[in-house]
Amino acid sequence: MPGRDRAPARVVCDVCPHVCALREGQTGRCRARTARGGRVVPASFGRVTAVALDPIEKKPLARFRPGSTVLSLGGYGCNLRCPFCQNAGIAQAGEDAAAWRALAPAEAVALALDCAPQGCIGLAYTYNEPLVAWEFVEDCAQRAHAAGLANVLVSNGVANAWVIEHLAPLIDAANIDLKGFNQAFYDQVGGSYEAVRATIERLAAQEGCHLEVTTLVIPGLNDDARQVEAAARWLASLDAGITYHLTRFFPAHRMTDRAPTPLATLRRLWEAARRHLDDVVLGNV
Repeated sequence: MPGRDRAPARVVCDVCPHVCALREGQTGRCRARTARGGRVVPASFGRVTAVALDPIEKKPLARFRPGSTVLSLGGYGCNLRCPFCQNAGIAQAGEDAAAWRALAPAEAVALALDCAPQGCIGLAYTYNEPLVAWEFVEDCAQRAHAAGLANVLVSNGVANAWVIEHLAPLIDAANIDLKGFNQAFYDQVGGSYEAVRATIERLAAQEGCHLEVTTLVIPGLNDDARQVEAAARWLASLDAGITYHLTRFFPAHRMTDRAPTPLATLRRLWEAARRHLDDVVLGNV
């Protein structure tokens, strides 16, 4: 009606399945993307909370250039709400809560090149969820390739297909979390099982991209051998050579009252996964 105030217009973020509809100045569920000037931008672009020279095996990548190092970059924000988050201090934080500093993509590449004497092969986008600022990943990755460096993506995989399609040719190696094996599990963490599967499928098909997959095994949540075997069977349908990491849970974030994963459980799940995959690795043991 004339004279009645209209509700502020909203703009939709299409980076992940949450498709947050945001008013001007509002930040999405990921705490990293904000509506500005009628579009959604990565407010966290070039804001790093962690920079570290890591062994490639720490990503974890067991079969990609073993013995090398990679310059790891972390930002802030994540589009999941995992109660077992291992990096909650940055992944579950936003601009005001995270201690960040500015780092331009060109500076990140220069740092990686400076670390070449320590065996550094490139950049890893990790620690929080890097795809909530996929534009930063893209900018860094393009510059890294131009400098002869590799790009490593460590992600929960919860992104819309166009984002993965856009980045896939720039990624030399990836480790994608497969946190659970059905949508019921992803309902507990606020994610999309189908989106993760689509990400894994796309990267498995990308020529020149080495793919590994990780499941953090949490007692009572995703430690059913039948489900792990089903996951391994599906991964084998893509490529039986995919390295599958089954990683031991330790109390963290909002699950400090739960005991670490028993080693016997990990061994049982290893046996189930090995019925279908050639390479299954136990982590945090």
